[in-house]
Amino acid sequence: MFDSTSIVVTGLGVVSAIGTDRSSFWQNLTAGVSAIRPLELFDPLEYRSHIAAWIDDRQLDVEFLSARQRRTTSRADRFALIAGREAIADSGLDLAQLPAERIAVVLGSGACGLFEAEGWLRRVLTENQLGKPSEIISHGAQLATDHLADHFGAGGIRSTVVTACSSATVAIGKAADLLRANLADVVLTGGSDSLARLTYGGFNSLRVVDREPCRPFDRERNGMSVGEGAGVLVLERAERARRRGARIYCRIAGYGVTSDAFHMTAPEPTGEAAARAMASALHHARINASEVDHINAHGTATKQNDSAEALGIHRLFGERARKLPTSSIKSMIGHCLCSAGALEAIAACLTIETGVVPPTVRWANPDPDCDLDVVANEAREMAVRTVLSNSFAFGGNSASLALREQ
Repeated sequence: MFDSTSIVVTGLGVVSAIGTDRSSFWQNLTAGVSAIRPLELFDPLEYRSHIAAWIDDRQLDVEFLSARQRRTTSRADRFALIAGREAIADSGLDLAQLPAERIAVVLGSGACGLFEAEGWLRRVLTENQLGKPSEIISHGAQLATDHLADHFGAGGIRSTVVTACSSATVAIGKAADLLRANLADVVLTGGSDSLARLTYGGFNSLRVVDREPCRPFDRERNGMSVGEGAGVLVLERAERARRRGARIYCRIAGYGVTSDAFHMTAPEPTGEAAARAMASALHHARINASEVDHINAHGTATKQNDSAEALGIHRLFGERARKLPTSSIKSMIGHCLCSAGALEAIAACLTIETGVVPPTVRWANPDPDCDLDVVANEAREMAVRTVLSNSFAFGGNSASLALREQ
């Protein structure tokens, strides 16, 4: 039963390497389709790994953008605009009929326009060409948020969260807070991020990227695969959504954010930090650990991260950890950086709605350090009322989102 603080998801929009809309994303995700393949956005031969889950820009419908918008937006901006457009259409909202100051935008972001800035700088250095200002005008991390707000006439609070890989998860939690505090009536939230040479090279230099497509929680895992994309969710208070007859995917029941600052890049190894983030989300949501049906794991496929997350799950759930269905969709869409938590939250929403848990593909060898019920290689049909979606980032910036059926 709803209460006055219930925050619900009424619209979803997706741009990903396995589908540039919500329907194809979910169809391919539940079918176990992987988009991790040879990288063609830039020449990867100088790096340790040559693969990624990248988006072919030719598959993106940008006809709704003006010529100027196409010229002055980054790939990450366009990802956000396309996903936002789908999410708003899915919600059934006519934003023009709402007070602009009551529409907020909260996105997680990171590299964003870095890809375009790198191209501009390379041409300056190698071709002695100054280039056009439009090529670097959308470099700031906040600009995906600004473009989304400006394009859809959102005149309320706008905020950009940059906490590395947990950015979008934190953004969704903060968006729900705005609604609980009655600072907005509708919030567009989630995250958008794109690949760039700097981020790709950075993960390669840390030697945490696999040369082959990643294998989360598998004993033979050898690192992550990088991805990109955007996920946008429309959030409203439940009472308002019900009053207008909206389709409701699920509730944003609660979220937890912790910062252990254990190491600049390595996770806290005992799982204590991961357990605190999940426990905080459940406490905020007033949900018992026994009520969780599925974990959409951070699951990067690095040796340290997967084992630390598994230990955190065991700390919180005890013996039940071995029977709690756990998946990492990064095995199909890669690690989508600051947008990862948004795409994973959308997968969690669709899991609750459809009763289908997406698989972790390429899992073959059980790891004693990851003693979990990994949903391996094929989707699993089951009743799902409550999902925890985890995002654990560099610097110990960890977040967990609790989603629950309406």
